[in-house]
Amino acid sequence: MPKVLISDALSPAAVQIFKDRGIEVDFQPNLGKDKDRLAELIGGFDGLAIRSVTKVSPKILERAKNLKVIGRAGIGVDNVDIPAATARGIIVMNTPFGNSITTAEHAITLMLALARQIPQADASTQAGKWEKNRFMGVEITGKTLGVIGCGNIGTIVADRALGLRMKVIAYDPFLSIERAVDLGVEKVELEELFKRSDFITLHTPLTDKTRNIIDARAMAKMKPSVRIVNCARGGLVDEVALRAALDAGKVAGAAFDVFVTEPATENVLFGHPNVVSTPHLGAATSEAQENVALQVAEQMSDYLLRGAISNAVNFPSISAEEAPKLRPFIALAEKLGSFAGQLTETGLSKVQLTYEGEVARMNTKALTSAAVAGLLRPMLQDVNVVSAPVVAKERGIMVEETTREMAGDYESLITVTVVTQSQTRSVSGTVFADGRPRIVNIKGIRMDAEFGPSMIYITNLDKPGFIGRFSSTLGEAGINIATFHVGREAPGGSAVALIEIDGELPAEVLAKVRALPQVQQAKPLHF
Repeated sequence: MPKVLISDALSPAAVQIFKDRGIEVDFQPNLGKDKDRLAELIGGFDGLAIRSVTKVSPKILERAKNLKVIGRAGIGVDNVDIPAATARGIIVMNTPFGNSITTAEHAITLMLALARQIPQADASTQAGKWEKNRFMGVEITGKTLGVIGCGNIGTIVADRALGLRMKVIAYDPFLSIERAVDLGVEKVELEELFKRSDFITLHTPLTDKTRNIIDARAMAKMKPSVRIVNCARGGLVDEVALRAALDAGKVAGAAFDVFVTEPATENVLFGHPNVVSTPHLGAATSEAQENVALQVAEQMSDYLLRGAISNAVNFPSISAEEAPKLRPFIALAEKLGSFAGQLTETGLSKVQLTYEGEVARMNTKALTSAAVAGLLRPMLQDVNVVSAPVVAKERGIMVEETTREMAGDYESLITVTVVTQSQTRSVSGTVFADGRPRIVNIKGIRMDAEFGPSMIYITNLDKPGFIGRFSSTLGEAGINIATFHVGREAPGGSAVALIEIDGELPAEVLAKVRALPQVQQAKPLHF
């Protein structure tokens, strides 16, 4: 039975989902505040469900020997060390859609509050003043709203703004012209958005490219009447530069729900009369809290029980429906990669994955991750299907995918081709009805061999006597042959053999095999 630790406050309904699915739950909603205690306990769990309080650091992950998945109830995963989790093969999931409406509504609310100075007017009125002429607002009807980041939340904001009769322009490198037309927004470049917008709202992740995307230079290009709303991430706007622009009258106002440092008990923006601030309330509605809690419980349960992966930030998604069918092909891809990796001794420059037939219509991204993991593990050891694509990229290894509808003699066929400094090597495999992966082609030579825990791969000249001499050599050493598979290009030409043995192959026996006539290469393999 999988065990899940919940270290932050989560809905009781989410706890019940785990229990109903047959997962053991330890619900300690205040544990996230005690990192030492968390580190002490984490080793006994398969899953960790968190919100924003728990900080999953490398120190915590070092102790998480059995951890398979971290589920963040919410969209932001800033409190999880993604590279460290990825290196350990831990899936990190979030719930990007559970609080989308709530966050979008908060952005619209802040925009309206900013336009009409609602918080300032409320404080003045409740203080017994009647400063009707002091709080002169602006209408939003007919104004231009610039949306930076037109993903899920940005799209909802755009839709609501259009309903309020605003003109919406959007900057998003991944937004197609066709999608923009469907949304009813105008796609523009960032510089144009700065120049044309009356209001600007940010809905993009914080990355090296988006950090301080609105800085002093950007604000210098804006209208002096511009008002900036940030409900996305602290750090997207240069707060010091914004305060200077507000003081100088170059920016009319700002409404922030997120800050560079949180909790924001003090901030350079606080106290300015044209600033509206809230304490990271974007997802703070009862509906959103319930939605993300239920969603993360469902996602983690599906992964731990069925291998389905949803909304993972460090691995391709695998639906619950495709997971059972995909599983044997993931095993095949990893073993094919491992076969190629164990035979690769020179610098690796490129790996090509070719998917033919039925498998070409499956989730090939997950299969490629598995193949690359198998390929790199013999050389780098601590590599897994989660970390493999990152490791390959870091080392400058090019990974290419090709899909073809037909697979020749097979319903499905996966081919792994490895390009090194000295040669190109390929191996193909398939999964038959029995569900067991097997090799069907090595370097263009046909064969049919299942993978075994301990095997020997041999290339030799196709001459009489090889099989007898080889078998005698192993027999004299007391090594039992479990299976023996051979293939050849043509009579008398190049041949390959893949032999499964019981137990390990001692170095002295390997030396005798390599010394046999006609043997060109002999390599022990482990799967």
